[in-house]
Amino acid sequence: MAERQVVDREALHRILDEGLVAHVGLIRQGPEGAYPVVIAMGYARDGESILLHGSSGGGMTREAAAGRPVSVAVTHLDGLVFARTLFDSSMNYRSVVVLGVASVVPDAEKAAALDLIGEHLMPGRVAEVRAMTKKEMAATMVLRIPLDEVSVKVRAYGASEEEGDGESREVWAGVLPLAVHPGTPQTSALTPAGVPVPASVLALASADRNS
Repeated sequence: MAERQVVDREALHRILDEGLVAHVGLIRQGPEGAYPVVIAMGYARDGESILLHGSSGGGMTREAAAGRPVSVAVTHLDGLVFARTLFDSSMNYRSVVVLGVASVVPDAEKAAALDLIGEHLMPGRVAEVRAMTKKEMAATMVLRIPLDEVSVKVRAYGASEEEGDGESREVWAGVLPLAVHPGTPQTSALTPAGVPVPASVLALASADRNS
């Protein structure tokens, strides 16, 4: 709906910065013709572009790198809106759709780009783990898509209702807020007893990414 369109650049950045998963779609060519594919990918915003990473051997990654137009969607579901009819019920959400053509991040810039994605997904973790090996770097491709053609939509209000709309007020209407919250860190089976949970995990476990 047109009234949900947002043109504020800061709102665009905020929605992307608070998200973790992007759904990336493109048209692939198969033996029987073209067909659409959508996959979920980790990402990060780098100024006025978005960085995606995936396997350098992945078919979809390679096709995006070859110049096929892509669509990237990031959505936050903030609440279910209960109106007095299913027709008027809705969702409160914030969403960004980016349309464009991806370019491959050069090898000289790949390590920094992957660190940026790592810091976005797991702040502070890059400093706690070893650097990626040449083999791991070769197995990973990073794509950059400019934030030139974007659509930002936001719904953040209550149930649609008006005085004299004829609907029974004995039927409850309102909003059920929804949010993603971290749980308790779970240590891996091969981590020796006594190894402390690192600062990056503790910080993220206590953070509210919806604020």
